[in-house]
Amino acid sequence: MTTNDDQILIDAVVNGDTRAYAQLVDRYKDLVYTLALRMLRHREEAEEVAQDTFIKIFKSIANFKGDSKCSTWIYKVTYNTCLDRIKKNKRFHSDVVIDELTLNKIDVIDDTLQKMIKEEKNTLIKNCINKLPEDSSALLTLFYFEELSLDEISKIINVEANTVKVKLFRARKKLAVILEQYLQPQNSMNYGAR
Repeated sequence: MTTNDDQILIDAVVNGDTRAYAQLVDRYKDLVYTLALRMLRHREEAEEVAQDTFIKIFKSIANFKGDSKCSTWIYKVTYNTCLDRIKKNKRFHSDVVIDELTLNKIDVIDDTLQKMIKEEKNTLIKNCINKLPEDSSALLTLFYFEELSLDEISKIINVEANTVKVKLFRARKKLAVILEQYLQPQNSMNYGAR
């Protein structure tokens, strides 16, 4: 269930890559701190708990099975670390309510992030589709974005369904080449950052 990027980072951390761990921390530090701040309501404590959380994550990352999203696991570690801090300080204020509502807020944040990622991917794909010849662009748009069947598309463009299938295959190959060219500079920038 975890994303490929997260799984690659997790595997690298397990193998001792401290730069991968730094990337993982950088990816989730704001979310961890925000949750800690909301639960503890003190900036200094939230900062300490965020650090404690990432120490716990580092020590237990080899045990991460990937049954859930990495972000969900990190939220859970953060949540439990906050609870430990609250118990340690014996500061259960009546206004600090940790319940299903808090967990639902975490789910909403996670869902929102996933939607943003999906929108970014769709925008990237649409931009790359626009670089294709018109016929290929139209086919991919009809099939993937309008979700028309092969038969429906064949009626629209006046060719057999099998011909539509072949044209879609060729259009996907062209799209893959454009996507690869587009993503190549980003990948080399990411590797240079390590």
